[in-house]
This record gives sequence, C-alpha cells and structure tokens, in this order.
Amino acid sequence: TVALVGESGSGKSTVISLLERFYDPDSGHILLDGVEIQKFQLKWLRQQMGLVSQEPVLFNDTIRANIAYGKQGAVTEKEIIAAAQAANAHQFISGLPEGYDTNVGERGVQLSGGQKQRIAIARAIIKDPKILLLDEATSALDAESERVVQDALDRVMVNRSTIVIAHRLSTIQGADLIAVVQNGAIAEKGRHEVLIGMKDGLYASLVALHKSSS
Repeated sequence: TVALVGESGSGKSTVISLLERFYDPDSGHILLDGVEIQKFQLKWLRQQMGLVSQEPVLFNDTIRANIAYGKQGAVTEKEIIAAAQAANAHQFISGLPEGYDTNVGERGVQLSGGQKQRIAIARAIIKDPKILLLDEATSALDAESERVVQDALDRVMVNRSTIVIAHRLSTIQGADLIAVVQNGAIAEKGRHEVLIGMKDGLYASLVALHKSSS
C-alpha cells in the first residue's frame, strides 16, 4: 500500500488520473511492471484498476446492475451478493423494499453517501482488480459511515496493490510507503514511523495540523 498525502491542490488526485490515463504526462514516465503504460491497450489497463473516489459515479439503474457493471461478461447473483457482503452493503440493500432491484436514481440520488460508497466498493470487488485506487473514498462521510466503509476497504485492500489518497491521516499510518506531495512533486517519502520523526518535516506538520483540527 502506497499512501499519498499533502495539502489540497498539491497534485495527489492528478496521480490517480495519470495512472488511469485520463490524460498522459507532459514529461517523465509511468511504468507498470517495468513497461510504460502507454504501451498497454487502454481498455485492458483500466480493467486492471478499481477506482473508488470521493464522489462515486452510479448509473440510473438498479443496485444489481451498478455492482455488476464492474465486471466484464456474465455475473452471477452469487457473485453480486458476495461482493456486497464484502463491501458491508448486503444488509442495507436487503432492508430496501425492492432489495437489489432498487433503482438508485440519477447519480445515486436515492442513496446516502455511505450507501453509495459501499455500492462503489462492491463494484470494485467484483471487478477483482490487480490495483486498487482510493481517492479520498471516505472524506464526505460522517464518522459512523466512515467506520463501516473503512472496514470494507481494509478487507478489499488485502493482497492487492493499493494507492490511497487519504484526508484522514490516521487511516494510512500502516501503509508500506507514505509519499508527501507538494506542488506536484514528492517532497518526502517513507514509513509513518520515519516521517513522523523528521524535525520540521512536512508529514509531521500535516499530522500535527490534523490532530489540532480534530
């Protein structure tokens, strides 16, 4: 797990966009297993990645269809329910009058923020990506919804390459590598234990600021 931290506008989300090839870099190279990502077929590349962002994109369709959308080809009901269970979504879906046949409305307007995120996580789970991209996936949620969603994310991150952009620094302290982004460049990188001990370090100051604000 690699975590990207930094002030708003520092360039963290741009990294996700570059990995997904929403646009290409003006300079430098992005490699996947030693191969430049421009050399991969775009559809194949994006199929290797599962993105859960701050504002998940849901379609004006049923919950079932929104989850199944993550996977190419036929999807069984058993797979959909298993993904929803792993995403902590099955219980609330089962409690809806129409269950998995509930229409979520335009951009998921019929669901709460926490419910939309769990549908998006279920979609990522059913896709079974090699790389998981989490872009401030819990930042818009209240404390209880965040706890439930974070629990689901912790499960789906196991044995998977994950890049996390987190607003709540407490959620990324166990990351294998933390990179502090400033003005579009990496200013510091290392594990939490190392970075927190750096005198006048950017990461240490971000943690201090976070603690004082919370």
